[in-house]
Amino acid sequence: MVNDQDYVAIFHSIHRVLRAEQLLKGAGAGFLLIPVPRKLTSDCGLALRISPAQLAEVFVVLDAAGLLPPELYQLRAGEYAPVEPASVAPPSGTA
Repeated sequence: MVNDQDYVAIFHSIHRVLRAEQLLKGAGAGFLLIPVPRKLTSDCGLALRISPAQLAEVFVVLDAAGLLPPELYQLRAGEYAPVEPASVAPPSGTA
């Protein structure tokens, strides 16, 4: 289940989402691997649910590995609003 204000990161392949999961678990970052919500689509079928409090930490890990998700959404009042992943990524050289 995705809670209001949570983010959903979508990758376009199962290999990338599983690699992201492995990296984030190793870093102790807070996230949850979930099925892609029905309102969103993905060939992969899996996504990462990230709370707003954990977003920066998760993106530091993913950015350092060159593994930013191509799609990011935030649940706002029951609707998924697209968010540009690059706008959440840490500035160059800080990861």
